[in-house]
Amino acid sequence: MTSGSADIAGIILCGGRSSRMGGGDKSLLTLAGSTILSRIIGRLEQIHPLAISANGDPSRFSDFGLPILADTVPGFAGPLAGILAGMQWAIEQGHGRLLTVAGDTPFFPITLADRLVEAAAASPASIAVAASNGRRHPVFALWPTALRDDLRRFLTEAKTSRVNSFIDMHDPIDVDFPLIACDGRSIDPFFNVNTPQDLAEAGRIAQMFDP
Repeated sequence: MTSGSADIAGIILCGGRSSRMGGGDKSLLTLAGSTILSRIIGRLEQIHPLAISANGDPSRFSDFGLPILADTVPGFAGPLAGILAGMQWAIEQGHGRLLTVAGDTPFFPITLADRLVEAAAASPASIAVAASNGRRHPVFALWPTALRDDLRRFLTEAKTSRVNSFIDMHDPIDVDFPLIACDGRSIDPFFNVNTPQDLAEAGRIAQMFDP
């Protein structure tokens, strides 16, 4: 980690409805002998403290030994609600920035935090957001926790809960990550598991390499 990352807390967003997987927690699905969530935690070993954003019975995540943060706004407001809960928790832990990642994306770059910190160094009030293959990945981002009150107002007053809509209001910095060349293929490190077919593909990717 870079020296400027000491004030970062991290949260894994596991609050999705997983409708295309038939319900349940995508992060708890088995991939190459371990859960997707285990792989994600392993890629964040340099981030302390680390928590999980999830609603419902928190005991299903008890084996991971991490704080479980439920949404603090009513209804299902999507990832932004988890990010808001994460910001509040990070502030309580004494941290000024929050790194967020999705709970269904097992191969994201281990350099994620370092690259986002580096990009935000010249503009610490901005949101640094990961991108690849010409597309932004809005839940893979470094957020100033000073945006907590703005985010709460957005969730209660705006007509949308789109993550990009909030990001675009706060001078974002997009940080591009390259595709990974492996076995003659180009693999997007932000490949995520939404369907049973995606899970099977993730298994094939995991067999080819351990990114």
